[in-house]
Amino acid sequence: MQNATGRILGGSASAFILCLMSTFAHSQQQIELTAEMISTASEFIASLDTTQRASALFQFDDEERSNWFFTPVDRKGVPYKAMNEEQRAAARRLLQVFLSVDGFAKTEDVRSLESVLAEIEVNGRFDRDPELYFFSIFGQPDMEAPWALRYEGHHLAFNWTFAGGAGIASTPQFLGSNPAEVRSGPRMGTRVLHREEDLARELVTSLSDEQKSDAIMEVSVPRDILTGNEQLVEPLEDSGVAWGDLSVAQQEKLMELVREVAVVQALPLAHARLDNIEQAGKEGIRFLWIGGLERGDAHYYRVQGPTFLIEYDNTQNNANHIHLVWRDFEGDFGRDLIRMHYDAVAAAFGEGHNH
Repeated sequence: MQNATGRILGGSASAFILCLMSTFAHSQQQIELTAEMISTASEFIASLDTTQRASALFQFDDEERSNWFFTPVDRKGVPYKAMNEEQRAAARRLLQVFLSVDGFAKTEDVRSLESVLAEIEVNGRFDRDPELYFFSIFGQPDMEAPWALRYEGHHLAFNWTFAGGAGIASTPQFLGSNPAEVRSGPRMGTRVLHREEDLARELVTSLSDEQKSDAIMEVSVPRDILTGNEQLVEPLEDSGVAWGDLSVAQQEKLMELVREVAVVQALPLAHARLDNIEQAGKEGIRFLWIGGLERGDAHYYRVQGPTFLIEYDNTQNNANHIHLVWRDFEGDFGRDLIRMHYDAVAAAFGEGHNH
């Protein structure tokens, strides 16, 4: 396949792309990643037969694009279960481009827990199948027009949105783990999301009594993340210990936790998220904890800044069931990028241009 970066910078599209690149000031690394994402998404589509394409492909403005779930529900898209080996290989290549090396491994581990659940929940009410993870593409993968990819199944929900080659949004992002720790069988001791749990506990237990009075909320532990699967979220109550009230070492631990949740994404996307946090100002970040401080205690935490929210809970199934989400208040499903994209189109071609 022809290199997408070289292709889009030629011909009549060049002025449009250069305008967008100037407007959004994206790094060459992210532009190259976008080209690779387009290439692997196109190869995946090409691997599908007519019936599979009818299931997997949607118009970009289809309302299905903003539907997302992390529970066992009927989903749209094409699942691994409907693919042959060649198509599954194309799907894996797709995810390996969109995710970091560690992120891909983590999502595969989450998917593999379906087999563990199937053994635990004999005659359970849900079909625990690691092949019921679905791919959906909205619009045509291209540098010039918005498009999106969704990868979703039980305890995985990833949404990537592209705005004319000039930006990539990567939220909502959800990972879960049930069980949080495998406590019997050949995989006993497996903890897929252990760093996301342990780093937060290390931070909260390092706090002084005064810091804990701000950080720890003495209420019942939420049964789940508070934002659920809402399509649009606003900042939650501004509770918790403030960034400025943490020591340098505690601030570093908090950012280590934030990075851990971010770097499931391809590294240019993770770095862009962290840059956005820097630009918005770390002084607006707060860390909140609810629940016990010992391993095995039901607990919840969140990290909230001016532009983003990380929510985590481990309360269900006797505190052995994790939910973890990253939301961007303006950027979920690429809302801010799409708005800027169309503003850039109007600036490049005039307000009357039909985009």
